[in-house]
Amino acid sequence: MFDDKSISMNKPVFETNLKSLQLLNRGKVRDLYLIDEDRLLIVQTDRISAFDTVLPSAIPGKGKVLTEMSKYWFKKFSKLVPNHYLEIDPLIFVEQEEYQQVEGRALVVKKLIPIQFEAVVRGYLAGSGWEEYQTSKSISGESMESGLDIGDKLHEPLFTPSTKANLGEHDINISFEQMVEAIGMETANIIKDKSIQLYENASSFCVGKGLILADTKFEFGLDDRGQVFLIDEILTPDSSRFWSVDTYETGKPPLSFDKQYVRDWLNAQDWDKSTEPPPLPENIIMKTQKKYCHALKIICG
Repeated sequence: MFDDKSISMNKPVFETNLKSLQLLNRGKVRDLYLIDEDRLLIVQTDRISAFDTVLPSAIPGKGKVLTEMSKYWFKKFSKLVPNHYLEIDPLIFVEQEEYQQVEGRALVVKKLIPIQFEAVVRGYLAGSGWEEYQTSKSISGESMESGLDIGDKLHEPLFTPSTKANLGEHDINISFEQMVEAIGMETANIIKDKSIQLYENASSFCVGKGLILADTKFEFGLDDRGQVFLIDEILTPDSSRFWSVDTYETGKPPLSFDKQYVRDWLNAQDWDKSTEPPPLPENIIMKTQKKYCHALKIICG
């Protein structure tokens, strides 16, 4: 395990360029390489995205935080749902001069067929759910009771899938019925049930650590037999909203330890969310880094 002091001293890795392996895809945050017909190497860079756009500024050490947290959760919930993580040292697949690009920020994983939907679970009213609720009293098209406020806990976790957009495009919220139509009832039900179970288990665990898991998103893939696996990252500040239990209060934006801090800064800028985004100031970069490291320390110890 590393600490935030060692992270802050690291030069950010905005993009990897491994010659040892074939680059398959460069996503918003992760660079994906082919190891062999059964395995992939996922490298978590320090890129950060917001509003489906990769920002020009990196958060030093962010990829290492996401990697540590994902490994922790994959191991913790391996009996609840199978996942793609293989406990193999990624450094054995690259040349020594490439270690700095990979060490501490890469996962060796099973090669699976990704399901092109994000499985979002909401336990509290926040983010795009809150924005939609204010105009239509609904979340992802599902009618909700009136009188709710930002930060309110929902009666039960709400499963709200979305499309998984390509780089430069935007995710679109869809109904569960649309998901069923695309991937079939059996697979859709497994994803919905497992996503809610994962959220409920993680939420209970986080409360014991002093954090509220407001919402999160999961991604899944299939093997050649059609078995569903949990893939990508899991329960990190990039994919989840973590709020402080001590300062939580409905009716006002909660103190968070996640990407919302960057979103809030961007919302305060003169940016139309379609043109080139502005670079993050140094103080925003450092504060975001501290928030990510704080979430790692609280959850993983």
